[in-house]
Amino acid sequence: MSASKPMILIHGAWQGSWVWDGFIAALEQRAPGRYIPIPVDLPGNGADGAPPESASMESYLAYLDAIIVRLTGSFTLVAHSGGGVVASALAERHPERVRCIVYIAAMMLPSDMGFGEVVQRLLPQDPTASGITPWLLWPVDKKVSVVPPEAAIAFFLQDYAPGPAVIASRRFTPQGEQGRALTAQLTPERYGTIPRLYVQATQDRSVTFALQKLMCELAPGAVIRSVDTGHAPHVVAPDILLDAMFPWLNNI
Repeated sequence: MSASKPMILIHGAWQGSWVWDGFIAALEQRAPGRYIPIPVDLPGNGADGAPPESASMESYLAYLDAIIVRLTGSFTLVAHSGGGVVASALAERHPERVRCIVYIAAMMLPSDMGFGEVVQRLLPQDPTASGITPWLLWPVDKKVSVVPPEAAIAFFLQDYAPGPAVIASRRFTPQGEQGRALTAQLTPERYGTIPRLYVQATQDRSVTFALQKLMCELAPGAVIRSVDTGHAPHVVAPDILLDAMFPWLNNI
């Protein structure tokens, strides 16, 4: 049997490593011993006690560097939502270590482009492109945002069973804007050499299907698959997500 492959799991905004619990259980049942899942808690996102204002790309990458220095060989990156920009930046930083990247309804963007710019391209003809943004609360004016539980259910978890959806909606944490409005500097020689899979979530109300398709057009080169779920297939339907991921991963 070949050695287990590390798989770093990067959550999105307002979230933490807890979102990967069901995915990890399904992964270990479906492919026992094939991967070593490593769910991360990005600093300032609610798990480490750091104030959310301290969240930033620099702190995220320093935290991830401290994880990968303990790993041997290459690893897979799996990123959801806003974690996609972090995954891209980490891949640019360590192209020799990153085996491949899987984006799940994630921000897969061209170099130096922010997600807000993609949203602005669609908003004039598609008001739903604003996603969760109009529902955010701002306890620290424009520096920290909070997702109300009812909005978390409506935009992230609308296809989850009601009981688990309520429990999950209460686990969302304040998000520093410096850790959400991210860009990455990417080059064809580094990031551009890494195989990418983009899993589109067709019923997504947060990063809408139209936004996902536009990002795939703006950052071409990824293999594209789709799942008929809302924004969080790794939470709501991990087996369906793995069905989309495994055929591609098995050939990398």
